[in-house]
Amino acid sequence: MTNRIAELRKARRISQAELADAVEVTRQTIISLENGRYNASLLLAHKIAQYFGLTIEDVFLFEEDTPC
Repeated sequence: MTNRIAELRKARRISQAELADAVEVTRQTIISLENGRYNASLLLAHKIAQYFGLTIEDVFLFEEDTPC
């Protein structure tokens, strides 16, 4: 799973710390999310999407390995 967190955050000119405070996680969690080392829980994904006024699918991009 990839995400657009860094792109969205930079477009709005907010720091990793500001986003972390807004969604009630540590700055290190935001760094890990942006670098793809951590996948957000559903609750955190919802908070981040809500913060940006987007859907979860607009922020988090799910990649399928096999066709349905």
